[in-house]
Amino acid sequence: PLCLCWALGPAAAATPNILLLLMDDMGWGDLGVFGEPSKETPNLDQMAAEGMLFLDFYTASPLCSPSRAALLTGRLPVRNGFYTTNGHARNAYTPQDIVGGIPDSELLLPELLKKAGYTNKIIGKWHLGHRPQFHPLRHGFDEWFGSPNCHFGPYDSRERPNIPVYRDWDMVGRYYEDFKIDLKTGEANLTQLYLQEALDFISKQQASQQPFFLYWAIDATHAPVYASKQFLGTSQRGLYGDAVREIDDSVGKILKHLQQLGISENTFVFFTSDNGAALISAPKQGGSNGPFLCGKQTTFEGGMRVPAIAWWPGHIPAGGVSHQLGSVMDLFSTSLSLAGLQPPSDRQIDGIDLLPVMLQGKLTDRPIFYYRGNELMAVRAGLYKAHYWTWSNSWEEHNKGIDFCPGQSVAGVTTHTQEEHTYLPLLFHLGRDPGEKFPLSFASDEYQQAVEHISGLVQQHKASLVPGQPQLNVCDQAVMNWSPPGCEKLGKCLKAPESDPKKCSWPH
Repeated sequence: PLCLCWALGPAAAATPNILLLLMDDMGWGDLGVFGEPSKETPNLDQMAAEGMLFLDFYTASPLCSPSRAALLTGRLPVRNGFYTTNGHARNAYTPQDIVGGIPDSELLLPELLKKAGYTNKIIGKWHLGHRPQFHPLRHGFDEWFGSPNCHFGPYDSRERPNIPVYRDWDMVGRYYEDFKIDLKTGEANLTQLYLQEALDFISKQQASQQPFFLYWAIDATHAPVYASKQFLGTSQRGLYGDAVREIDDSVGKILKHLQQLGISENTFVFFTSDNGAALISAPKQGGSNGPFLCGKQTTFEGGMRVPAIAWWPGHIPAGGVSHQLGSVMDLFSTSLSLAGLQPPSDRQIDGIDLLPVMLQGKLTDRPIFYYRGNELMAVRAGLYKAHYWTWSNSWEEHNKGIDFCPGQSVAGVTTHTQEEHTYLPLLFHLGRDPGEKFPLSFASDEYQQAVEHISGLVQQHKASLVPGQPQLNVCDQAVMNWSPPGCEKLGKCLKAPESDPKKCSWPH
């Protein structure tokens, strides 16, 4: 495409393939290249050595569904509708009984890539709604092998069915029934199935000489964690480490497959995660967020800073390390740029094109907005992060043993009540204090200057913000023909903690 000639040169005459590898609850600290002590991710570490490592890359939400909606639309969840107004600053996601999903008004990346002749496939977890109008093949994908939800269960199918697995329009079975997961041993062959689907699709597209978009959204590192037999018991990190090792092995095989087919130089690959590690599942079923505070469900760094690697041999210089503030929403804009397409002009797009960063080392000054549900919780600009609201999880949940920040307590920061700091934000310098342990003094000149700058960004952001219709407010037990406690009143289901699968707010 003409618009890319400035960056890519004649070697990229063909429209590049796009391969997005999205992990589920994998933490920043789970990769050897980020300092994980056991160094059990040699293929991902090699991918980083051959490509570019992003140290300051963020998801758009500390929870699965909204972050996936943001990646595929290039828009904050508060714009695309993947949030709830049931209870201030609550996260929201799509369990089986939620009736909402991705609105028809949203333009998804695969819909747009079709205009450039791409064939699009999703492998793994969709999570943008399970009712027929939300099916991925209605929103730009040509093929699908996976599930609308995560691999929770097993359930008593008389009251609550096990979660279905689809091949395109057809349900081909259910988790635990046809696709086995042994909760005692952690054994499941799902990652191998997802790997083979990827290899077969890539081979088919290479043979047809058709550009492809492959969205490989596997869920092995989301509790309950699983791995196939040959990987069980092989990690120093237990079952979670076994799952990470299998993922690492799979990524290595995918990249090798691209090289063997001779299409690696025409395939842009990006690896990241949908949110930080779920410390609620730690230590046996949860990952590591490295030096960062708390984890999934929170807007502290551990909840929203995620591992990220870009790989494109012959284009992205090897061994690059970038401090660009990046977001999963940038994958939308970057992919369109790769395809020679302009982003939609009739709506606000929050993602930016990362090609100048990856190909030329340029940096773009932009803020990161940390949302939790319908509330802007924090903002990062440069190395400064201002918190306008803080809380980890409620006292009610915490007293039941649910903890999103186990072993981490920072007075006045990791609060169990929602604390407002709108008029005097808590400010951290993430360069000196990546763990968000030492708020800057309110009286310092450094504080005054940084907060003044960030406050201006917040005012500008809120002035142009048009929230989308919240899609995740309403649950309906009739959808799945079961009636759990707490679902009698619409919306109450979203207030149950994510960890209790017996309530209608079962884990996403």
